[in-house]
Amino acid sequence: MQTHLLVLLGSFIGGLFGFIFGLLYLAFIIAIFVGLWKMYEKAGKPGWAALIPIYNIIVLHEIVGRDLVKILLLLIPFVNIYFFITLYVSLAKSFGKRETGEYVLTIFFAPFYLGLGDARYVGPSEGPGAVLNGLGNPSY
Repeated sequence: MQTHLLVLLGSFIGGLFGFIFGLLYLAFIIAIFVGLWKMYEKAGKPGWAALIPIYNIIVLHEIVGRDLVKILLLLIPFVNIYFFITLYVSLAKSFGKRETGEYVLTIFFAPFYLGLGDARYVGPSEGPGAVLNGLGNPSY
């Protein structure tokens, strides 16, 4: 009789543990989507674009000013790691972040650091409309 109660109690505690961590995980995922939504809106793009797979990468390339052809490089194993890192470094530059620590924060925590933080979008960091040193477009 006691072993059945211990098994029942263990199952209850395990289920409660799973439920609590499931809620925490759900809150974390929601915070990521809210941060991405805000980051896209800061860049002048629709926030809902952050929620649509593949399209969100296209819009992210537009925010950075990168050629859309480079999206194909994200499909190549191991090469995609390099291009994701350079994409996020360019994203940091597009939000006026120019230091190594800021690049690292953007690579690992972009939705929180850029979206929910005090970062402001200064313009694309690549392509013909690229900003210089976060000071805006050149006037010449």
